[in-house]
Amino acid sequence: MNSGIENDLIHEIHLDPVQARVYLLVTCYGKMSSTTIAEKLKISRDEAQKASTDLMALGAFIDISETEFEAMHPRFTAVNMYRKMCERENIEFKRNKIVDSIGVVLEKLYDDARTK
Repeated sequence: MNSGIENDLIHEIHLDPVQARVYLLVTCYGKMSSTTIAEKLKISRDEAQKASTDLMALGAFIDISETEFEAMHPRFTAVNMYRKMCERENIEFKRNKIVDSIGVVLEKLYDDARTK
């Protein structure tokens, strides 16, 4: 996974490190359950479930079932998560080239994972 993008998610969008890793995993590899997320990231199932649920609230994931999650298209989610973070933290929302680049970089990985 791209640690540069992970850092951008943490610093620009204020995801916590677990949320950033879960977001990248599901975005780059396709829908998966919280159990699979936990195994792949070597975190607890509860941590995977909480991070996935948090990402749904941030507009990055949709739930397929109570325990299975899919990422929305990264072009939209990076900006949506950034917009919500700005609202939460009372920061003026304006174009952020770093956030835009997250969506651009992840778009091919996202598409490739869904057209196997």
